[in-house]
Amino acid sequence: MVSAGEVTHGEVRELSQRLPSAKLRTLPPIVEQLEQCGEAALPLLQAMLKGDLWVRRSDKLIVIAERGKGAEFTLVDAVSGVQLPSVTKKKIKKIVINNRLRVQLRDMIARVTLASEDPVIRESAVRNMLNKMSADNVALLAKARLTENDRQVLAVIDLSLAVYALNHSTDRSLRLNALDVIDGSLEPVVANALSAVLAADSSGVDLEKDADVRLKAQQAFSKIQRRIDFYELLEQIFYGLSLGSVLLLIATGLAITFGVMGVINMAHGELIMIGAYCAYMVQLLMPNSIEYSILLAIPCAFVVSGSVGILIQRCVIRHLHGRPLETLLATFGISLILQQAVRSIFSPLNRQVISPSWLSGSLEINPIFSLTYNRLYILVFALIVFSVLQLVLKRTSLGLHVRAVSQNRGMAKAIGIRTERVDALTFGLGSGIAGIAGVALSQLTNVGPNLGQAYIIDSFMVVVFGGVGNLWGTLVGGFSLGIANKFLEPTTGAVLANIIVLVGIILFIQKRPSGLFPQKGRAAE
Repeated sequence: MVSAGEVTHGEVRELSQRLPSAKLRTLPPIVEQLEQCGEAALPLLQAMLKGDLWVRRSDKLIVIAERGKGAEFTLVDAVSGVQLPSVTKKKIKKIVINNRLRVQLRDMIARVTLASEDPVIRESAVRNMLNKMSADNVALLAKARLTENDRQVLAVIDLSLAVYALNHSTDRSLRLNALDVIDGSLEPVVANALSAVLAADSSGVDLEKDADVRLKAQQAFSKIQRRIDFYELLEQIFYGLSLGSVLLLIATGLAITFGVMGVINMAHGELIMIGAYCAYMVQLLMPNSIEYSILLAIPCAFVVSGSVGILIQRCVIRHLHGRPLETLLATFGISLILQQAVRSIFSPLNRQVISPSWLSGSLEINPIFSLTYNRLYILVFALIVFSVLQLVLKRTSLGLHVRAVSQNRGMAKAIGIRTERVDALTFGLGSGIAGIAGVALSQLTNVGPNLGQAYIIDSFMVVVFGGVGNLWGTLVGGFSLGIANKFLEPTTGAVLANIIVLVGIILFIQKRPSGLFPQKGRAAE
């Protein structure tokens, strides 16, 4: 038995084959017949409107063609949607339309999408009309409203009709009813309509005689503005938390090495860079599995950066124990060596790490406030890493030894703890977390030799502000500095905001040299 869908596609195929030989004056009747096929003809009609509808010369097949690499065009069957082999422009011929047919196509596409069985498609169609309301669109929406049964779609239809009535109607009662409908809506077109009413009545009504409309419009506009201000505040907080989560990931590893070993590791930024390049290399090795490459890059970056960190500690830092200035200079030299090594291997050019689909896009709360998935996932990921690290330090023998060495190295060594081994593992752990931070940063910015340098100063500020060696201080410090930066940036600019935060931290350290959460213990000083 042949399904209705197959019959419809067959009709679309038959009608589409008449397009290449038809003249411009005979195209409208054919297009009208295509409309009767419903959603099956929608891709073909949309491609025709965009100017992407072509006919393949070899077999007269109607295709959707888009320019690909070089001189080739990528082809898709306009009816079935099947991908076809790419061809040069000589092997296809464009189906030409005029402005009159474009107007007809827009109306047809609107009618077809409004009649779709999928409420998401219907809502999308109404939202497209919302931004360009006309008398024809009003007639279509009024007709569609009679048969619509989805509440969300109905709400958007009512909003569209209300915006049109507010902008174009001269009936006072209709305008008052329209204000009731749009009250509280955060759609940009609503704010524009209210602004137009308050500035100058586009319908020609004397606002002095229609004061109640103006008063109600002012109240609605004030209410919407308050909501916009609230969601803009939430957006600033979210971006502050997002920056704070990045600082938390970067500073956590630094807090461990600095707190336990007292080492100011100037190569910490390069360990972040190594983690970011690990994400890049994993994607190069598995180009067909981009969706899972980031998940595999996390343990790879931890192992590689951690191994490099252990190597640095065993070869350089352990020989400079108790000499902080020389350690600082040595790690600074190591950072230059690592940067140059990356430039020699990968070139100085930035590399892009492709974000998987589940990290792309945003979660739209309303037209004003949305949360980008990459920043949201990084925030959650930073908290997970922080929680796991807390468990490691509180529940494992390594964590017990790390805390013992950080509080009193001499006593820990006296009771048999191998402090050199603890130093190596601690430095490797901190370096591995820096590598994980690099993977996270690869989703926010391009990967390059100087990637870590942009964050190293901020991460030191987080560690000092929160309290050296205290992870809870690092958590509070990271989020505090992130939020402070994002609140200052709109008014002062990014550079001045960083300066203000730095000055604030310097003044704070003058009062509390040990930071927000100082270490406890006999040897804490």
